[in-house]
Amino acid sequence: MDDLSDLYQEIILSHNRRPKNEGVLDPCDCQAEGYNPLCGDRITVYASRDDGDRLNLIQFLGEGCAISRASASMMTVQLKGATIAEAEAKIAQVVELLVSEEEPEADLEVLGDLAALLGVRR
Repeated sequence: MDDLSDLYQEIILSHNRRPKNEGVLDPCDCQAEGYNPLCGDRITVYASRDDGDRLNLIQFLGEGCAISRASASMMTVQLKGATIAEAEAKIAQVVELLVSEEEPEADLEVLGDLAALLGVRR
């Protein structure tokens, strides 16, 4: 279990040090801001869709702790190229991972780097 915890920690630190898809996307089709008044973390997510229903670009800009920035980076990687339905399903998976009363199993093959959030949950 320690090896898995070390892997999760390294994934989060790596995304924090070298975040993927960081920056303002201009122009964009939509944007949303998240703010945690308890710790001051602030993340803005920008997205644009292709002519269909696919997120062809997704970026973020934010200030906050390593977990906050890493989570935003991992999210953009996972959602880039997804349809809106696929993005909503992925979001539901991650929410379930974080709030489930039972100890969830995180599959690296399915969730990719987002599985590292299991270590945050613990």
